[in-house]
Amino acid sequence: MASDMGTLVQLLEATLDHRQHKQAEIALKTEEKKPEFSLLLLNIVASGSLPLNTRLSGALCFKNFIKFNWVDEEGTYKLAENEVMTIKKELIGLMISVPPSIQAQLGETISVIADSDFWTRWDTLVDDLVSRLTLDNAKVNIGVLEVAHSIFKRWRPLFASDDLYTEINHVLSKFGEPYIQLLASTDRQIEANKNNREALIQHVEVMNLLVKLFYDLSSQDLPPIFEDNLGDVTTLLHKYLTYENPLLATDDDSESGPLEFVKAGICEVMTLYMHKYEDAFGDLCKPFITSAWSLLTTIGPETKFDILVSKALHFLTAVAGLDRHAQNFNNEEILGQVVEKVILPNVSLRGSDIEQFEDEPIEYIRRDLEGSDADTRRRAATDFLRKLLEKFERLVTDVVGRYITHYLAAFTRDPSSEWKSKDTAVYLFSAIAAKGVITATHGVKTTNTLVDVVDFFQNNIANHLIADTGVEPILKVDAIKFLYTFRSQLTKTQWSAAFPPLVKNLASSNYVVYTYASIAVERVLFLTNDSGEHIFGKDEVTPFAKDLLELLFQLIEKDPAPEKIQENEFLMRCVMRVLIVIKDSILPITNIVLQHLISITDIIGRNPSNPRFYYYHFESLGALVRYAAPSQPEKLENDLYPPFAGILQNDVQEFMPYVFQLFAALLEARPHGPLSEFYKALVAPVLMPSLWESRGNVPALARLLSSIIPRSAADIVANNQVEPILGIFQKLMSGKARTELYGFDVLEAVVTSCEVSAIQQYFPTILTIIFTRLNNNAPEKFKQRFVRFYHLVASRDQSGLGADFFIQNSDTVQDGVYVPIYLTIILPSTQQLARPLERKLAVISLTKTLADSQAFAVKYVKGWGKTCEALLKLLENPPMPVTADDVVVDVDVDDLSFGVGFTALNTCKKIPRDEWPEVTDVKLWVGSYLKGADARQAGAIAGYVNERLSPEAKVVLVSYMR
Repeated sequence: MASDMGTLVQLLEATLDHRQHKQAEIALKTEEKKPEFSLLLLNIVASGSLPLNTRLSGALCFKNFIKFNWVDEEGTYKLAENEVMTIKKELIGLMISVPPSIQAQLGETISVIADSDFWTRWDTLVDDLVSRLTLDNAKVNIGVLEVAHSIFKRWRPLFASDDLYTEINHVLSKFGEPYIQLLASTDRQIEANKNNREALIQHVEVMNLLVKLFYDLSSQDLPPIFEDNLGDVTTLLHKYLTYENPLLATDDDSESGPLEFVKAGICEVMTLYMHKYEDAFGDLCKPFITSAWSLLTTIGPETKFDILVSKALHFLTAVAGLDRHAQNFNNEEILGQVVEKVILPNVSLRGSDIEQFEDEPIEYIRRDLEGSDADTRRRAATDFLRKLLEKFERLVTDVVGRYITHYLAAFTRDPSSEWKSKDTAVYLFSAIAAKGVITATHGVKTTNTLVDVVDFFQNNIANHLIADTGVEPILKVDAIKFLYTFRSQLTKTQWSAAFPPLVKNLASSNYVVYTYASIAVERVLFLTNDSGEHIFGKDEVTPFAKDLLELLFQLIEKDPAPEKIQENEFLMRCVMRVLIVIKDSILPITNIVLQHLISITDIIGRNPSNPRFYYYHFESLGALVRYAAPSQPEKLENDLYPPFAGILQNDVQEFMPYVFQLFAALLEARPHGPLSEFYKALVAPVLMPSLWESRGNVPALARLLSSIIPRSAADIVANNQVEPILGIFQKLMSGKARTELYGFDVLEAVVTSCEVSAIQQYFPTILTIIFTRLNNNAPEKFKQRFVRFYHLVASRDQSGLGADFFIQNSDTVQDGVYVPIYLTIILPSTQQLARPLERKLAVISLTKTLADSQAFAVKYVKGWGKTCEALLKLLENPPMPVTADDVVVDVDVDDLSFGVGFTALNTCKKIPRDEWPEVTDVKLWVGSYLKGADARQAGAIAGYVNERLSPEAKVVLVSYMR
């Protein structure tokens, strides 16, 4: 039965109330399964009689629904055809008519649809957009251009391809000419309405979108229509870079007006053209260079101009990057002016910076951190200065050095009132001392050889780091940040002196000081020397780890509100790093750390709001499980089960993939013995198909199920759960590339844990599923995973499996299907196995095939020789014994996409299992096993060697069997 509008409206309004939010979300999930749900949502969004918040909630729900229900992985529509056609037909008109806040959500939805449909399955879209453009109706034009931008901006980060260029050419053929006309008519409308504030703002917003589209359309290649009109277009763009109208100014110093965005967009376009099309742009850039310089030397310090200043600085940085233009700066006097008029005003602290430092400390830190994507004046000015330094190192160092000396002297004369001068001096020094890319792992790797980083720190900064009182908090932060930035430049001895005072700053009462201290401590603990050894290892950190962790937890738990506890991800990242570094030295303080982490889990589970925080939180729990569970498995199972079970019962979706991984890691820490009652209670819920619907759960659930099966195989068989488990395997296989490899994890656990009698009846079906996928353009990864599975089965003849078992079941599926699969997939892909444990498994499997398989002995005579050749080839590069991997790989979390899909925990990654730990020297084992088989079979193996191998292969194999 279809949903009704009244019910949906009530549910959407309930999602806005935190007390009803969860239940409303669950009810909406039920409603979305009903036919034409999406069209009802669109009606709600379009209804002018409903409150704006309800319509906005409907637009958000519609966007999320389309995101997950528009097409499947093959690109086939999941909705009914009439629903798809209606959405495409109505969406553009609706987007044009709704308020801006709703437009933003619908624009993202159109972008999602365009990802799968544009342009081949939505080839009418551009014609539809063009037909709606007008010469003078700004409101309609804004809606149309918002749609165009939401689709065309997708091109910006993409790599060039024929398909992409075909799409762009399709757009330009229809949109290019109308775009040029609209640019000219919008210019006329701005002139005509220069005294009418309301109309003027609307037309300037159209110009803003036109500038964004100019970037979109130029992002891959210079469109011929732009090249033909480049003089006229750049003249018009230059006009608006220098345009002023008091009616467009905002009263609020922190709120950018429409004109700031237009000018910033123009600077962005010019930066693109300097980088990509300088040959076509040529002398047309000169007025822009002059005007950008003029803007930067006259604009005020108000935050509303920040976006414009940073984009103008990016443009000048691009200019300075080209030798032809860079030479204009190769002059001491001009560089002095650049520093005086452009660099200094934009790196000096402003009142708004100090205000944010005091009132919004976490935002200050996120914006200030090197590597953040915030477009700050300081960062843009630094990039410009570093580009000039790259070109004229000595000249820039000398000019900036004079200003550094001047500001340091000013501070020395009057520290209390001139502390900002010290901040500027330190900032300028950092800007010219660093060279190359500043990495997240090591900070500055290469420095300007004309300055001495350590000397500057000792003479000008160290005292701020050490002093308990009498130092401005921002200067404290400067000292910590200096150490953080140049951490790779200090020797172990220098760090040994600097580290204790750095840690001491965690006890500061100032939020930014103790947070920056935690950032620096975490990165220093991660720091390695050229040999890959940590500067501070387990032995150095363990003595003060307890106090350090207690202090960090105290800071995290200062305010018990869920949103406050998880506000500061940097503190939790530091906790994680300490636990990783001290490894099993956690054992004496396991209980203390565990109780803090459990308490935090309970609190943030009520309202997860900071994905970075809870990622580090669960990594911390992962480190605890990894290093403490092997010696205290029962304690950790008992203590962690209640909070984890609570997360599953309360359906805290954001935490589930983490909890499943941690449950699995706890089980893997104790791989033998019966399951505890806790885990027995988990089996039935884990087998519920609904849990596997969420793609983000699949990798973690597959790992958990694969950990449960070996410990509970007898119960699983007794409770008739083998079939439901194989049903999950089948479902994962149907998920194609996204889930099929996890299907093999589950399948291998069943095959290695259950008696052959329990799986025999299902094996032909298992093979049918796998062979069908192999036939259906299977990717290389799938083939290699299948080959590993084959070797697992073929090597386990002692358990009733083996090569002959596989062959018999293959023949049941289709007579003779085994030979082509063996010759074209199994043998070639075996050589491509890269992991030592997989190569070792293949060696054992092939050896047992040669020694024990009746089919290869009698039926596949040529196959025996080919198998032996494959084995000898593997043994040319024999797999070495795997050493215990105790290194936790650090993933830069900014590279992880949070909130969508699955995020793996690195601290408790699954350790690859050695199926044959008793085999250490594979060459010796192969020789010994074949010799034993030869003795058992009255010399049959020696006979095969003589009859079926080439002379070269014979010599090699006999050398192993001696």
